[in-house]
Amino acid sequence: MGEDKFIWTATVGAKGQIVIPKQARDVFDIKEGDTLILLGDKERGIAIAKYDDYVNFAAAIFDAKKGNK
Repeated sequence: MGEDKFIWTATVGAKGQIVIPKQARDVFDIKEGDTLILLGDKERGIAIAKYDDYVNFAAAIFDAKKGNK
């Protein structure tokens, strides 16, 4: 699709689990034991992010807010 755009597929197993394709794990540096966060919107679907990256992003937003006071 382009150098910074990707499409992968995953199959949901009987226990509701999915396997993240190896190429996706490599691109996003997802390792065994990492915690992921799933963000859902009934209209737009599901987004998956690394928990630590999301928490760091949220902290930066709150820190920026403190600087505007």
